[in-house]
Amino acid sequence: MLDTVIPIAYGLVTLAFLLSFWRLVRGPDAPDRILALDTLYVNTIAFLVLLGIHLGSALYFEAALLIAMMGFVGTVALCKYLLRGDLIE
Repeated sequence: MLDTVIPIAYGLVTLAFLLSFWRLVRGPDAPDRILALDTLYVNTIAFLVLLGIHLGSALYFEAALLIAMMGFVGTVALCKYLLRGDLIE
């Protein structure tokens, strides 16, 4: 059953990645682009978790965890910059 579900999940995550990338390129303003970038890293995490399940390697789960931490910090920094105009108070 896992052999049929994994390719379907790859396709759906790829579709979500492409739609998020389209919003990043075409977004009307900065908050939409920041949200699209946030969604892109979440899609990347989902792709790495699927790859880890498919290949049976725990290395991909660790990479997904690192991307999650860096993506969160990056999103917070971009939002703070957007609201205040600077990062350091």
